[in-house]
Amino acid sequence: MALRPDAAAVAAEILRQAEAAGREGSISPNDVARALAERAGAAEDWRRLLGPVRAAALRLAGAGRIEVLRKGRPVAGPAEIRGVIRLRIAGA
Repeated sequence: MALRPDAAAVAAEILRQAEAAGREGSISPNDVARALAERAGAAEDWRRLLGPVRAAALRLAGAGRIEVLRKGRPVAGPAEIRGVIRLRIAGA
């Protein structure tokens, strides 16, 4: 099966996991990529989805739906998003 979830599916999975984590929790983009890859029947190829997951996270953060965290703190903009990040529902 092709590993090409559309942007809406990626955003929906980010929001689903972030909402499940609650306002005090956060999620890893890796977990989102793994869930999408598993659903597509290509669990071993989850790393290929990290780029689309990060891109969707940036769009959701820009829309105010989630926050991108680095070292436990919200980042101010895309220029600060590098290395290990986590995601949480906005307003947490």
